[in-house]
Amino acid sequence: MLPLNPESTLDLSLLSVESPAAATRAADQDVLLLFDRHAASLLRYVGSFGLRADEAEDVVQEVFLALFRHLLLDRSRRNLTGWLFQVSHNLALKQRKRIQRRVTTSWDEGVDQPVDPAPNPEAQLSQHERRQRLMPVIRALPPRDRRCLLLRAEGLRYRDIADTLGMSLGGVAKSLARSIARLVHVDRG
Repeated sequence: MLPLNPESTLDLSLLSVESPAAATRAADQDVLLLFDRHAASLLRYVGSFGLRADEAEDVVQEVFLALFRHLLLDRSRRNLTGWLFQVSHNLALKQRKRIQRRVTTSWDEGVDQPVDPAPNPEAQLSQHERRQRLMPVIRALPPRDRRCLLLRAEGLRYRDIADTLGMSLGGVAKSLARSIARLVHVDRG
């Protein structure tokens, strides 16, 4: 039993099953594995916020530092992929706000406004028309094919989709091939 003396301190390292060095090594390995799997997609996602390549790389680096801290603190490991994208999203928004605050509108300083990351009106119209062509096709897909396509669009691997929907790996591949073929046919149409 622990003493009730308020001046005594409890050494929390005694309660840990792993040594701090072992916990750090385990967190290192997990972060490296997740970096190998998701860094490129996170970089693309963060870049979609209109950040320059170097700014996007900084955000992704911050995400993995946050992941390292998260794992060292023995926090939840449930859905780390989702966690990575959520943290990336939040940090990208913060970075974009920081950049916008730094840019002044004073012409005397010669600082230009950042380029608006939104597509120009012509590109927006083109995207809207494309979406209008493809959405009815997606809605017309059989429910299982539509679920496979949506899960794949979220970045899940074929095996994860198969496990999620209770399908065989071959069934997922055929479903996605059918769905994508329909979309390509209408898109080229």
